Formats: sequence, C-alpha cells, structure tokens
Amino acid sequence: MRYQFVDCRWELGKNGRGRQLYLEGHIPGASFLDVEHELSAAPGAPPHHGGRHPLPEEGVFARWAGAAGIGPGVFVVAYDQGASGGAARLWWLLRHFGHEEVAVLRGGIGAWAGPLRGGEEDVEHGHFVARPRHGDTIQAQELAERLGEPGLVLVDARAPERYRGDAEPIDPVAGRIPGAVNVPYAAGGPLPPEVLEAEEIVAYCGSGVTACVTLLELAAAGRQDARLYPGSWSDWSARGLPGERG
Repeated sequence: MRYQFVDCRWELGKNGRGRQLYLEGHIPGASFLDVEHELSAAPGAPPHHGGRHPLPEEGVFARWAGAAGIGPGVFVVAYDQGASGGAARLWWLLRHFGHEEVAVLRGGIGAWAGPLRGGEEDVEHGHFVARPRHGDTIQAQELAERLGEPGLVLVDARAPERYRGDAEPIDPVAGRIPGAVNVPYAAGGPLPPEVLEAEEIVAYCGSGVTACVTLLELAAAGRQDARLYPGSWSDWSARGLPGERG
C-alpha cells in the first residue's frame, strides 16, 4: 500500500491562503486540496443554496482526488494547521465516496517532526472511483420535520458565542437550530455522554466543514454512525427556518 499525504490547510475568508501555505512549506510528497474549490461545490442560488460549502458532486470530487494521488491501494493521511476543518473534511468526503483508507494527522502540520519542502510536487495520479455512501447525511427538510424527536441529538460544533447568537461574523442571521446542543469543535476534551449515548446523532456547524472535526472525534469514540447536515447553519438560516438564541 502506498501512503499519500494531502495538505488541506485553509483559512475562512482568505481565498488562496491554503495554497500559499502549501507552496511555502509542506510535508515532502504531499499533494494539496483546497476546501473552497476542491472539497466543496460552488453555492447555488439563494434562498435554497445548500450553504456556503455544499458537498462536491461525485464526478468532480473523483477527478480532484485522483489528481491528488488518491486511488485503490493508497492510504491517505490528511493534515491541516491543527483541527481547522480541512483535513477532517477530506477524511469525511473520502469515506462518503467509498475510500476507507484515510486518517488525519492529529495536531496538523505542527505535529510533523520531519523536514518541510516548498514549491509544487510531482504527484503520481490515482484512479479514484466514487462510490457514494447513503445514510451519512441529513438534509434541511428531514431535519426540520424531526426536530425534538426523542433519541435524536443535534450537535452544533460552532463557538459558543455563535451558538448563542451573541455574535455572527459570517452568516447574515445569528442563532442556532432549535434544540441543538453546543459541543465546540475547537474545545477538545471528551465528548459529553448525552451525545455519545444518543440513539441518533447529527452534527452541523456554519457550513459543514468544521462539523467534520466533531464527526471525526465521534468516529474515534465509536460513533461512526453520526450524520452530517452538509448545509448547516448557512443553509438553514437562508431557508428562513426557525432558530433560537440565548
């Protein structure tokens, strides 16, 4: 089996910053996939635009994954700058499209003890065939119909101030999906028992990227059945669906 490092660094609101960091210095042999352009589709027309980072179509993702050196017999090690969401997003997408041989470098590039290399890499292309998994996502309509259903725990992975609606630096509407519990992705530490022991778990964030960090932690804790709401708050709020604050 061949190993392929994939650099997924990005900074929200700074288009191109991830590739700039990659060119300045990356793990030798690593390819690069950008959250904004390769790990997401372009948002659709409002109000039902699918959020700021919709999931990429399977054919498009397959081309990008192959160009990054991913295919049969390749074990992927994704990394970013330390749980910023890019590496977990690639981890989730690869599993969603049928590639199970993937891990995330805990601690990101800061945990790498070896040398770095600048510039582009001549990456051996892979032949990635997308085989979409079913049942690992939930869409707005189903979620709206099931809010408050016993056994369903909805996890909001955003920072506490965004969860409460005290501040919203990105989306035009502040607040949260009614009934959600706040487990900030950046907080670290063990996941609450009421989440881990829930009959069904759904995770969301602002646009479906950092919620993948929470899903990664849930999978590591044995809850690989947790689902992603890909559009997350950016989709929910754009649809005019009810929200809570406080």
